[in-house]
Amino acid sequence: MPDEGLYIVGDKESGLAIRADVIVLGAGMVGVGAALALQARGRDVVLVDRRGAAGRETSYGNAGLIERASVELYVFPRDIGTVVRTILGRNPAARIDWAALPQTAAWIARYFLESAPAKAAAHARAALPLIERCLSEHLALAQAAGAEELIRPSGWIKAFRTERTLAEGAAEARRIREYGLTFDALDARDLARIEPHLTGFAGAILLRDPAACVDPGGLVAAYASHFARNGGRLFAGDARTLEQTPQGWSVRAEAGQIEAREAVVALGPWSDDIFRPLGYSIPLGVKRGYHMHYRAAGGASLSHPVLDADGGFLLAPMRQGIRLTTGAEFAPRDAAPSPIQLAAVEPQARATFPLGERLDPEPWLGRRPCLPDLLPVIGPAPRHEGLWFDFGHQHHGFTLGPVSGRLLAEMMTGEAPFADPTPFRADRF
Repeated sequence: MPDEGLYIVGDKESGLAIRADVIVLGAGMVGVGAALALQARGRDVVLVDRRGAAGRETSYGNAGLIERASVELYVFPRDIGTVVRTILGRNPAARIDWAALPQTAAWIARYFLESAPAKAAAHARAALPLIERCLSEHLALAQAAGAEELIRPSGWIKAFRTERTLAEGAAEARRIREYGLTFDALDARDLARIEPHLTGFAGAILLRDPAACVDPGGLVAAYASHFARNGGRLFAGDARTLEQTPQGWSVRAEAGQIEAREAVVALGPWSDDIFRPLGYSIPLGVKRGYHMHYRAAGGASLSHPVLDADGGFLLAPMRQGIRLTTGAEFAPRDAAPSPIQLAAVEPQARATFPLGERLDPEPWLGRRPCLPDLLPVIGPAPRHEGLWFDFGHQHHGFTLGPVSGRLLAEMMTGEAPFADPTPFRADRF
């Protein structure tokens, strides 16, 4: 983690307002990506985050994938078997909090409707320009920030326990060739050669185009330090104090009042704390997820992130240890953590790879911000001059933060946007 003193600055003693061109609310990968893209175009940018540091929330606890191969979205399953298993609580990849169903049912139903094949294909086409540029934007930032060692061009592995699911996975992988992407089909012996400590799989697909990050939170912090070295400032503050002023926007931070002509809401799953009081009814939901780190037992090693496609969990080698991540939990954003998903997949993970003791005092809980069509909101707030939105990146906030920041910055500075921003407009619902 970089020295936080490099980029947390204050002027509370003077009583003067802190002034900038743009306030970016939220210092996850999406907010930091937007701040860097605006800074690169000559804007004086201030980041505001409740923790006063970057990469400590949703951007911290993910699989670390920069998912260049994700040309198809994570749609709601259409096959009846998966739906029934989910309803019965037997699908390790998804859990529904039934007690909270009155709060989540309308969003889940809308997600199901937007996942219809024709709609999902259209949404994926809209997202494709972002996916195509996600890795190049990350690599450019990592080089500028001196953080190349955190990104490995290893790809990632989707492993299957049965010949049937392996065949289905291979058929799905063949579709990505239409996009110029590459993969290797591995039988059990091929998989054992590259990951000798994995067991229990009939075969796998090695997706070659994505990259893997060994410390997602550390990468966000490295980008934020680069932002600071170029004159950017990051303050601890409460985004919910955002107010429109005659000159633009203001927010209260621990260092004092911050004022700017424009503001960007990049708060991920907490973005509705800002846009709802302003009168917007954007259907932002969350998919929650958990992770835990483990020591690798017996000298075992893992070289790639590995998704157990049948088991519904992913193992990823991280600086902190082997990270076990769960599937999606459909529960309210602020509900208490549940031990159910991690407890269900940990025994399977231990049978798949020799995990040692837990390294974290408790499971980490993250919240993925999702819109029903699985596209983010990127662009102007329709009814408030100088207010911009950049949130709702579902499973791909870590992947798409820099490239969506570029698209937003191009719109904010009057450049011709590299992609059509229409599918991401805030009023599409």
